[in-house]
Amino acid sequence: MNKKILIVAAHPDDEVLGCFGTVARLIKEGYEAYTLILGEGKTSRDEHRIIENKKDEIEILNTEIQNANDAIGIKKVFVESFADNRFDSVDLLDIIKVISKVKDEVKPDIIFTHYEHDLNIDHQITYKAVVTATRPMSEECVKEIYSFEVLSSTEWNYPLSFSPDVFFDISDTIELKLKSMEKYTSELCQYPHPRSLEGIELNAKYQGMRVGKKHVEAFKSVRVIK
Repeated sequence: MNKKILIVAAHPDDEVLGCFGTVARLIKEGYEAYTLILGEGKTSRDEHRIIENKKDEIEILNTEIQNANDAIGIKKVFVESFADNRFDSVDLLDIIKVISKVKDEVKPDIIFTHYEHDLNIDHQITYKAVVTATRPMSEECVKEIYSFEVLSSTEWNYPLSFSPDVFFDISDTIELKLKSMEKYTSELCQYPHPRSLEGIELNAKYQGMRVGKKHVEAFKSVRVIK
């Protein structure tokens, strides 16, 4: 039976930025991958969260989510609608229950999710909810959890603390990652913003240079049971 991966991301495009080079590689190697996106990703710039005012933008974003995930062969995308950059206004238990429900459906062996000390509050809460939803009891299916970095959040928190200890060579799948990010036209920024195609490739080269490879995605292992 193929191993299964679940990506748990707070916002649309976090999944691409964090681990799509690695997941694309693992799909090519025979893994089955799924994505869960918890937040709607559009209302944080408004003074008040009025979801009706963003209906068209959210519809466009939902199409981009599907297209980006299709680009690397994600089997299914689960999309929730927690308030963007307001996860701290929701009971943590509600987020945990959503993650648990998807986890029970997918039964993943591996989870990729956010780093606990990102600048973004939604990333921090997503990490906490994932760890809670995957407590290492005897019947728990998840055996490996890895935190990824998200450009314009992980490196913008000070003091810097992301210290990766797992490195995936994505030299053969960096183009797939960039192709996926291109699908997020409403989220993509212009260089020198880190959330740009140039920024993504430069970061992959930087992480690769640290371990003698051309392009790499770096992760902090949370729990690995072998």
